[in-house]
Amino acid sequence: QVQLVESGGGLVQPGGSLKLSCVASGRIFSRYAMGWYRQAPGKQRELVASVTSGGTTNYADSVNGRFTISRDNAENTVYLQMNSLKPEDTAVYYCHTTWSGRDYWGQGTQVTVSS
Repeated sequence: QVQLVESGGGLVQPGGSLKLSCVASGRIFSRYAMGWYRQAPGKQRELVASVTSGGTTNYADSVNGRFTISRDNAENTVYLQMNSLKPEDTAVYYCHTTWSGRDYWGQGTQVTVSS
C-alpha cells in the first residue's frame, strides 16, 4: 500500500511560480517511478512530468522548459517546480505512482493561474 499526499497548490498570477510537493509512504520510495498529472475542468487527466527511480525525467511539451520535476529520496518526496505559469496551467494536480501492478494517486491540489 502506498499513500501519496500533495501540497503547495494555490492562486498565482500569470508569470508567477509555485512548487508542489508530494510525500509518499513506504520505505522503498527510491524504487518508485513518480509522476505529476493534471486535470482541468472538462478535460482528461494528462501527464505533466515524470521521474524514474534512476532520476530520468520526462515532460509534456506544454510545460517543457517551465516546469521541473525532482525527487528527494531521503524525504520520500517528489516536487514539481512550476515557473512562468499560464492561465492554461490551471488544473487539479495529482501525484502518481505504480507499484506491484497497482496505480496510486494522491488527493490532488488545486492550481489556479489568474490575474
